[in-house]
Amino acid sequence: FQANANAMRALVDDLQSQFAKVEAGGGEAARAKHTARGKLLPRDRVAQLLDPGTPFLELAPLAAHGMYNGDAPGAGLIAGIGRVSGVDCMVVCNDATVKGGTYYPMTVKKHLRAQEVAEQNRLPCIYLVDSGGANLPNQDEVFPDRDHFGRIFYNQANMSAQGIAQVAVVMGSCTAGGAYVPAMSDESIIVKNQGTIFLGGPPLVKAATGEVVTAEDLGGGDVHTRLSGVADHLAQNDLHALALARTAIANLNAARPAAAAAEAPSAPAYGAQELYGVIPTDTRKPFDVREIIARVVDGSEFHEFKARFGTTLVCGFAEIEGMPVGIVANNGILFSESAQKGAHFIELCCQRKIPLVFLQNITGFMVGRKYENEGIARHGAKMVTAVATANVPKFTIIIGGSFGAGNYGMCGRAYSPRFLWMWPNARISVMGGEQAASVLATVKRDGIEAKGGQWSAQEEEGFKSPIREQYE
Repeated sequence: FQANANAMRALVDDLQSQFAKVEAGGGEAARAKHTARGKLLPRDRVAQLLDPGTPFLELAPLAAHGMYNGDAPGAGLIAGIGRVSGVDCMVVCNDATVKGGTYYPMTVKKHLRAQEVAEQNRLPCIYLVDSGGANLPNQDEVFPDRDHFGRIFYNQANMSAQGIAQVAVVMGSCTAGGAYVPAMSDESIIVKNQGTIFLGGPPLVKAATGEVVTAEDLGGGDVHTRLSGVADHLAQNDLHALALARTAIANLNAARPAAAAAEAPSAPAYGAQELYGVIPTDTRKPFDVREIIARVVDGSEFHEFKARFGTTLVCGFAEIEGMPVGIVANNGILFSESAQKGAHFIELCCQRKIPLVFLQNITGFMVGRKYENEGIARHGAKMVTAVATANVPKFTIIIGGSFGAGNYGMCGRAYSPRFLWMWPNARISVMGGEQAASVLATVKRDGIEAKGGQWSAQEEEGFKSPIREQYE
């Protein structure tokens, strides 16, 4: 237990250090330049917008990790769910300390994911805009395709048509196509002598028409609140702009979270800190997933479904923070019986309108002649179909491995869970490292022997070792 706990804490510490790098944005020089202009830092803007003391559920904080030569921490965008004037909202905030807040391919993907979450959950959107638009060196991956930059405005239009409020706060540059963020919002705010909105900036205007004009005269706050009408409110500074945004949300007449129940939800009977020691350091080592469930659900009360059938999949009803949920959790490889049980339980939750929580730790479906003869593919397909067609909210947590078709049956990203979280020890791939090495080695051996050659055990191990290392 203690060895597991120490290993997991080391992983968590490493993760926290990565978060700290993201929170630093574009570095000290960029942050100093940003604040010298009288601007609040991006995360300070978010903090000032939210109701004091309320949580902020950040989405994809490590987006673009290890990409773009490390130049785009967090993909230059902060996105998450927070409470504003008592209303749960989706907040999307450009980080102008990261390459001027320009949109890399992963920035677009993160922005679109935030909008998807907002639409699924009918959350008003607040855009804190401070961006130079598309990152031009990457424009081929940012601009032309369906799920590129233009999809942001498509989503805005459709959410607004559904009555999901769109509010923009222009706190810096809002250039080219990005100008449509405030223009297509239901209500927009711009900061005086700081926010600018234009389809073409001063250099482009000069090149196209010969006209020489300042950014403020071309698209500043005075122009857009007094002449063009693109913006609705003129703010004196960042703090004033955020106060106006809070007022805009307060005036939505939006549904607010229901008051807390008369009885507060019961805490799990077992401390969450014990989770560190429950998870083995070796993802191939089995453990009882009920140990995880007991440390997550209210009162550690879990009403298991078909406990004696298909035992490698644990299903049952529980409550989390007072909300009823159906839990589908791996406890080994999936057999036909497990898949049948999973499909049955998922359909039952859909009938009862109970959200589903998937705890993934799966190597896949069982293979072999016996299991193929028994129809493992057919039974697995039934479970995958049940997951794909489930009409209740789905939430996925990957607590170990997520390999092959098991990822599909346990509601991987392709099956549209509203949220998907990965623990620090989690792994996703088509198959595990040992299996991949063995498969590729078998193919290579067959090829060598077909040509009359031989392959020694030492040569085979030399071939397999780097493959295993690559997967790890």
